[in-house]
Amino acid sequence: MSAAAALKATAPPEAPRPAIAAEAVPYLPRGVRLRHCDIRKSWFLLAPERAMKLDPVGAHVLQALDGQRSLDGVVDHLVAQFQAPRAQIATDATAFLVQMHERGMVALK
Repeated sequence: MSAAAALKATAPPEAPRPAIAAEAVPYLPRGVRLRHCDIRKSWFLLAPERAMKLDPVGAHVLQALDGQRSLDGVVDHLVAQFQAPRAQIATDATAFLVQMHERGMVALK
C-alpha cells in the first residue's frame, strides 16, 4: 500500500454538507454587501476584512436574494430568468448557498 493510500485510509470520512430547507429564506447578513466593480467588470461579495470575486452564476444567485424569497422562490426566480432545467438550478444554487452560509456570507431565516 502506498503512503497516499494509507493516509487516505486512515483519514476520517468527510462529513456531508448540511442542506438548506426549501422554505428557508437566505439573505445577506448585516455587513455583507454585493457590489459591482465597473473597473474590473466583476461582482464582489464584500464583508468586514473579506472580499470574494464572484463568477456570473454566483452573482445571479446572490442578486436573487431579497430577504423575502425562500430557497424555492430563489430557484423559481432563476428558472424564469434563465429558462434552464429546475433540477440543475436547484442543485447548483443550493450547493453555492450552502458554501456561502458556511463562510458566514449568507444567513438563513
